[in-house]
Amino acid sequence: MWVMDEHRIGLKPLLRRIWAPRGQRPIVRVQPRYQWLYLYAFAHPNTGRSFYLLMPTVSIVAFSVALAEFATFVGAGAKQQILILLDKAGWHTSPEVERPIGVGLRFLPAYSPELQPAEHLWQLTDVPLVNRWFASLDDLESALAQRLSWLQDQFDLVRSTTHFHWWPNLV
Repeated sequence: MWVMDEHRIGLKPLLRRIWAPRGQRPIVRVQPRYQWLYLYAFAHPNTGRSFYLLMPTVSIVAFSVALAEFATFVGAGAKQQILILLDKAGWHTSPEVERPIGVGLRFLPAYSPELQPAEHLWQLTDVPLVNRWFASLDDLESALAQRLSWLQDQFDLVRSTTHFHWWPNLV
């Protein structure tokens, strides 16, 4: 069983607390702009495997494309069934979603983000974006792509972030 969620990121800065020398105020350059990318993240809490896609939007079509790419990544098909746990966003539950063969969708109860292990991936994916200013979405995408490429190989880190005590121990 895999988990999946989307995360909006963009040119509006992510500000967090930082250390500074005593008596000095930290300075972070910001220029809020409202252009966005969407990070589609899939994770397998038991093993720590993960898969990420950067997409321009969230929609039924974009979700269908993400499912097809994910199915190819994990080798889903008639002989290998994959179950994905996700929220009830309108583009997830639409009958127009093109579900690849071998991919099943199960939905969390409404208004229960605390039950979604994929929600905890954002603390890992946002690291290169915090307290930084990007001139364009391309610059942001480049920084994030490097982080996601590294994160895909960090099985223990992803597992420790997404594997809750109540999660079934199925491999």
